[in-house]
Amino acid sequence: MSLIVQKYGGTSVGTVDRIKAVAKKVAAAHGAGDKIVVAVSAMSGETNRLIGLAREIQEEPNLREMDVLVSTGEQVTIALLCMALNEAGIEARSYTGGQVRILTDNAHGKARIQDIDGHRIQEDLDAGRVVVVAGFQGADEAGNITTLGRGGSDTTAVALAAALNADECQIYTDVDGVYTTDPRVVADARRLEKITFEEMLEMASQGSKILQIRSVEFAGKYNVPLRVMSSFEDGPGTLISLEDDDQMEKPVVSGIAFNRDEAKLTIRGIPDQPGVAYKVLGAISAANIEIDVIVQNVAKDNSASITFTVHRNDLKRATELLEKIASDLGAIEVDTDDHIVKVSIVGVGMRSHAGVAATMFESLAAEGINIQLITTSEIKITVVIEERYLELAVRALHSAFGLEQ
Repeated sequence: MSLIVQKYGGTSVGTVDRIKAVAKKVAAAHGAGDKIVVAVSAMSGETNRLIGLAREIQEEPNLREMDVLVSTGEQVTIALLCMALNEAGIEARSYTGGQVRILTDNAHGKARIQDIDGHRIQEDLDAGRVVVVAGFQGADEAGNITTLGRGGSDTTAVALAAALNADECQIYTDVDGVYTTDPRVVADARRLEKITFEEMLEMASQGSKILQIRSVEFAGKYNVPLRVMSSFEDGPGTLISLEDDDQMEKPVVSGIAFNRDEAKLTIRGIPDQPGVAYKVLGAISAANIEIDVIVQNVAKDNSASITFTVHRNDLKRATELLEKIASDLGAIEVDTDDHIVKVSIVGVGMRSHAGVAATMFESLAAEGINIQLITTSEIKITVVIEERYLELAVRALHSAFGLEQ
């Protein structure tokens, strides 16, 4: 008998019929003898509907009251799913985050989980019940409802799996696993049987939308095996776990990730002196704008230039800040470009193989694609290129590293 935590997202529970279909999947797993805990999201579109209602009343809604409001979406889903399970003859019990005692800090809208009391869930499991928990939410020390922010239901599921020492955490979504790249871009993209936490983190951080970074970090920290599966078709999905030391022939590259939501800023002609990078980038970060790729160059005249990327939604604010910084530092100019994208190759096999970067650069050069920026980690190489070359670059790299095989 295994203890399995299953998570179903908004699309998977988007209608009553889909909730009934989820109940059948849960019932089948329970009938096979496994102990089952289910974490669910609100029905597709419900959270946006609730946010829209709030903004009709208050342009910048009170964060505490927003958490009270949006947390009701998951409360609807847990009740309906339990009803569907009861109708199928399965005893099930629903809990909100506060009832389970998912303890968080008091950062409304982006709370972090501090502890989970698994005793009540364990009692229900021992009694043969299925436990259904509202994802995305918890409660702080004062009993205030809190929400976990984007991807919060995935995080809830992984945290429950860690607290309960589950054998596996299964994330059900609208795709049947993690692919070598987006099949909408490369028709012969291949579903991966396995991928490491490190690789999945890099894929997620570079644009893959399958899982939220925070949930993968949590799973890696507590060594919770994750499996990405489809809600709509049967199959083994993709297992995300620790690196297998016994795997003799690791693929050099496991996947190609990309992000279209990038913009580039450059400040030129600033003094090459200690602290100048902080003066430029510190002010941007202080405005809560996330900076990604950073490159600094120094010219022969001892003037420096710094280029960095941000999310396109932050370009306007970042530009305004950078122009003020440029004025203060006596910079020559500020350039911006919102027609760039980021493409990354990811693979733990890169640690032990030489020539990976050369292969990447050669394949892009053969297609006439100019590389504007490069950044690397131990298992990732990322390039910034013109947006119009994105799909060509992804297809070229997918072929160059034999990922269709």
